[in-house]
Amino acid sequence: MAERTHDYAVTISWTGNQGTGTSGPRAYARAHSITAPGKPAIPGSSDPAFAGDPTRWNPEELLLAAVAACHKLWYLGLCAGQGVIVLDYRDTAEARMIEEADGGGQFVGAVLRPAITLAPGSDLSHAAALHAEAHRLCFIARSLAFPVTVEPEIRLATA
Repeated sequence: MAERTHDYAVTISWTGNQGTGTSGPRAYARAHSITAPGKPAIPGSSDPAFAGDPTRWNPEELLLAAVAACHKLWYLGLCAGQGVIVLDYRDTAEARMIEEADGGGQFVGAVLRPAITLAPGSDLSHAAALHAEAHRLCFIARSLAFPVTVEPEIRLATA
């Protein structure tokens, strides 16, 4: 297949002006709205550790959600194409970010922990091996500058 490009666009609109703009570090809210045509808005903020609203999604959570969802989509697609019947998939992903003395920082790693239930009689070893292929193909994981590991738990549904 020939190389193809895909373009993405979102709009981030700051909604946190409390009347005086950024006149001081505590004078404004970190609230924003993430939108794209034809999709519901995602309410965003900064992490509560950085004066954010804990009821809104922060960029760090969205990054982790993106890599976990990308892996899931690849995994389910590979399973569907190879006759592995997944009945349930739930990932409790975690990531670690370090903040440096100057206020900057970076993610240093993420762990995906998908708990998967397969149809009775499924090949557990084949299902497990498909995680490596899903990870290799995941657009998001391939784009990150920190390691992402996958620790799946796979079980068969009871008949």
